Amino acid sequence: MGIISTINPKVKLFCGLIFSNLDVQQSALIKLTECFGSIDIVSKFIKFDFTNYYNNEFGNNLIRCWISFKKLITADSIATVKILTNNIEHHLSVKGKRTINIDPGYITSASVILVTTKNFSHRIYLRDGIYGEVTMIYNNKQFTKLPWTYQDYLSEIAKKFFLTIRGFKSYE
Repeated sequence: MGIISTINPKVKLFCGLIFSNLDVQQSALIKLTECFGSIDIVSKFIKFDFTNYYNNEFGNNLIRCWISFKKLITADSIATVKILTNNIEHHLSVKGKRTINIDPGYITSASVILVTTKNFSHRIYLRDGIYGEVTMIYNNKQFTKLPWTYQDYLSEIAKKFFLTIRGFKSYE
């Protein structure tokens, strides 16, 4: 029998953002720093044309980027982070439609974890309607896709971002 550990590991928080308006993105960054502290890395922007899932809400010409925060979080706080980011999305909504998608997650030395409100076969329930999934695993000095890894997470910009933040520690 294994011994239960009470250690709650510190992990690197990041958020993926999808938007069509740079002013909305800037407003979201302000709200996110109010909640989670200073941002240390912002990825380059990429065109988000992997799906049209968000087009009805956000319009066309969508942009994707990822950000990470200086302060590490405890792994068990990620469900609270998702609830807060959903509140930011709601706050920035116009006429009942979101103007930005904010997908939080965290990275460890071994994997990239995303959280969502949508259940599926490969996701585990965390709490309060929030599910977690291992999105990519680290192997042979790179992140490896899984059958459910989103296409934008396989872009060169995403790969570079995740490899970069994997090596960062807390500054605060």
